This record gives sequence, structure tokens and C-alpha cells, in this order.
Amino acid sequence: MATVKAERNKTIDTSLEQGAAYLKRCITVTKKQKDLESCMDKTIRGDMLKVCALLPPESVDLLIADPPYNLTKSFNGRVFSKKKETDYEEYTRKWLKAVKPLLKENGSIYVCCDWESSLIIGRVLGEFFKVRNRITWQREKGRGAKANWKNGMEDIWFATNSDTYTFHLDAVKIRKKVLAPYRVNGKPKDWTETKNGNYRDTCPSNFWDDITIPFWSMAENTAHPTQKPEKLIAKIMLASSSAGDVVFDPFLGSGTTSVVAKKLGRHYIGIEYEPQYCVWAEQRLDMADDHPEIQGYVDGVFWKRNSFSEQNAKAESQSGPIDVKL
Repeated sequence: MATVKAERNKTIDTSLEQGAAYLKRCITVTKKQKDLESCMDKTIRGDMLKVCALLPPESVDLLIADPPYNLTKSFNGRVFSKKKETDYEEYTRKWLKAVKPLLKENGSIYVCCDWESSLIIGRVLGEFFKVRNRITWQREKGRGAKANWKNGMEDIWFATNSDTYTFHLDAVKIRKKVLAPYRVNGKPKDWTETKNGNYRDTCPSNFWDDITIPFWSMAENTAHPTQKPEKLIAKIMLASSSAGDVVFDPFLGSGTTSVVAKKLGRHYIGIEYEPQYCVWAEQRLDMADDHPEIQGYVDGVFWKRNSFSEQNAKAESQSGPIDVKL
């Protein structure tokens, strides 16, 4: 008997047969490309090592990569097996060498990893790029362990091609409620007073505890085993790219990078080997036309978790944006 989804279960699990039309939208690249015209805003089906060798050099503004972690995991039946540290290091070096030529001189790269692969990726990344920071984000979800601490954190390494790069700080400040506002001569000090509440826009740190990984009741959720949240990718994209830039993801998976790029007015190119994941990526790109929102990001502001009031936000947008200068 077929399993019937709960009413609130929004997980995208469209089969290859059901999603044949989505798969047809994807392209393959089999010869050297002079420019990105035929690849722009497309999902490319194929092996990222082979495809990267055919794309034009210095054509990408931002590269976001979520390679397989050094764990044994099945991706739609295709198993990535845990490797010796030296072998995983060589695997990392191999794909970084493939993507390096594609990034513009002023481009940036972000690489997702767990705590164990982070030790390797951070070191190898420094062979190719200028490492700027290591972001740690609280993913919350994870299996418990009987003889170890539950793994509830993941890392993202941030690096650049040169000392000249894009970083839009104001685009990623976090709005928090002010519970005990400080005043000078009766006026707000480093915060904004509104009829709907008091707020402060603060600079983000490299520890992100306001991210929720996709789960079954969220419209962005798919059946992909390692899907990243749209909000997570949005923070990266807003900070390290500008409207109209080209964002590239060589391990596209279920398409989060492409979807967020479309929602934020960037061009996107993604490479994915598994046809099933290509279907979900294209389906989500279709859905983005009618649902351009990103959870936790409203009217150009990232709200601190549990501090956002939809009613207040609507009232504020009607009365005009909040002007906060720190």
C-alpha cells in the first residue's frame, strides 16, 4: 500500500517518472565553452570534474560547494564511501584544483563540511585560496551518540582568490529585539524605536545559531539526505555576491544554491550527477516563481530566531523601512 503523506508534509519527493519534464530542462556539456551563455541559469547533468574542465576560466563570482563529507552515505543509491584521511585529502585537492580556474580574481568560495572533514578541507583550501574565516552553524538536528557528544554543528570555510573581494556587511546584519534599551539624553543609543517594537541591527559573527535545517513541514524540504537550508545559503550569497553576479555550485544536490540565487537576483550554474536530484532542483526553481520568500529573511533583513513578528513586519513595511545605522 502506498504511503500517504500527512497534510502538513511538504517534502518534495517527485519521482524521475513524475518529473520527466523537469529533467528535460537540464543540459549536458560535452565540449569546451567559450562563454557561459548556454549554461547560464541551468542545471548541468554530469560529473563535476569533467564539466568544470569545459567551462570558461574566470567566469564565476561566487562558488558555493557542498562536497560529500568523509562519511559512508548513499545518494540515491550511489554510495560515497568513507576514505582514509590521505585519500579524502587527495579527493578534496582534486576537486578544488578543478574549480579554481573558474573563479574570478575577486571571487569568493565557501565550502561546507562536518567537523571531521573540516580538519582536512581547511588545510587543503589554503593551498589554492586565501582562507578568511571558518563559520560554524548549529544544525540542531542529528543522531544521538552513546559514547560521544551529539554532532549538532557543521563548518563552512570562507576563502577568496585575492585580497580584493566582495563583502556586503549591511546585507547580512541580524535584527534583534531590544529588551533593555539604553538611552542617551532620552534618545535611543544604537537601536531603533518603532511603534511595533524596538530593534537593533547587529554585525553577524562566524557562529550562526539562527539556522534551521529543512524538515518535512517546510516547503523547501526535499528527500535529499544532506540538503542545506535556503537561509544558510542566502547569508553567504548576500554577503559575497552582488545582484547579477554568477553563482556556481559544483555539487548542486537538490538545488538550494540555484534556488536562492534565483530568489536573490543572481545568475546560477549548478552541476549534479544524479538525475533524481536534478528533477528536484528544477522543480524547486519552478516553485520559486510563486514563492520567492526565504524563511527568516524579510524585507531585506535577517531576523534573530523567534524575534520576528509577521504582523509587526507588515506594519513596519507599510509605514516605511527602519533606518538603522550602527
